[in-house]
Amino acid sequence: MMLVAVAVGSMLATTSWGGQGTLQTAGHSSDQPLEERDAAPTASGSSSPRLFKKIVDTTTFNCIMAGAYQYESPGGAGEADDFGRGALAIQPEVSISPTPADEIFFKLGFGAGSGLNIEKHSFALAPWAADLEDDVKDINGRNRDYLLTAWYRHLFTFGEGHTLGLTGGVIDATDYLDENRYANDEYSQFMNEALVNGPNAFLPSYDIGGALEWEYSIFALKGVIMQIGENDEGDAYHFYGLELNYKLDTPVGEGSYGILLDTTGSDFSEAEGPGKEGLKGAGISFAQSLGDCLGAWIRFRWCDDKAAVDFKNLYSGGFDISGKLWGREQDNIGIGYARLGGGNQDIDRVQVAEAYLRCGLSEIFAVTLDVQVLDDRYKEGTGEDVDGWITGVRLTAEF
Repeated sequence: MMLVAVAVGSMLATTSWGGQGTLQTAGHSSDQPLEERDAAPTASGSSSPRLFKKIVDTTTFNCIMAGAYQYESPGGAGEADDFGRGALAIQPEVSISPTPADEIFFKLGFGAGSGLNIEKHSFALAPWAADLEDDVKDINGRNRDYLLTAWYRHLFTFGEGHTLGLTGGVIDATDYLDENRYANDEYSQFMNEALVNGPNAFLPSYDIGGALEWEYSIFALKGVIMQIGENDEGDAYHFYGLELNYKLDTPVGEGSYGILLDTTGSDFSEAEGPGKEGLKGAGISFAQSLGDCLGAWIRFRWCDDKAAVDFKNLYSGGFDISGKLWGREQDNIGIGYARLGGGNQDIDRVQVAEAYLRCGLSEIFAVTLDVQVLDDRYKEGTGEDVDGWITGVRLTAEF
């Protein structure tokens, strides 16, 4: 897949340089008759507006801006202090589609503040899984700031409902794997990382790789290969992920069911001993509409524990209630619960319950009221148990 991405890039580069060479030859005045030389500037000038219009017509700009303030109230043996912090995330996107089958995409990320995602935070899980100030600098040890994704995609169409998409560049594995329409977006749905993607799914973001997306009728197969510059231990590693999804229309609504398998190279610390091991995992994800106003979802995830892992198992699920129930389609309520445990490090198990009310203020703005209940338990002699609340408000603009 990486070879495909490189080949595509080479073709684009060859086309670009070839086009420049043609323009230089055509524009060499000593090779043209005088009357043609006089007419050349007029022709060139008339083509510029057409080229500019074509670029504008095939380019789309989007942006998401999200600011949140969260207040943490921990309890337990440690009796940590209550405190609150805010943060702002801005992610502009540019999409260029020179043909219906081709797309060039860029996404930038800017952050102000890190919110509660700091050392003083008492709980094991991040209360807001957004890309904040520290997350968009020196991404994956690449000495790259603010550029999150930059990729080229070509779509092959074989017939109605039968397509194959190939993508190469700087990509995000969560754009293709572990998707769930009710629990997948930290800017408009749940905020805690356990209810956005599985923390033990080890899905990397914002690095070099390739993706395959094959869709046929009600089936979809997605594969991702990435080369990551640095993990938490400072080592580079490879990631491989594959997910099969199945869509089903039922009398109560549409359902989506997925099976995810992924692994990495042997570049992570062994649980016992000085050696290195790879991460390996599997998971299932269901999302089912239950009529016009209700949806339900589950996400189960298991990973191998030969490498050092905080969480071996994840069990999560919840409900989505549409604002249609009270006459406001732009609103919704989300209720979710996750339990993580079984790791070979200090944490015994973690529980998270979260509920949010999202109110659409207009086509652009929405405000979310959020509350999280957390309960962390540590193995004997390794840490102090802690439980408590996190309340927050999030304002989002999408345009």
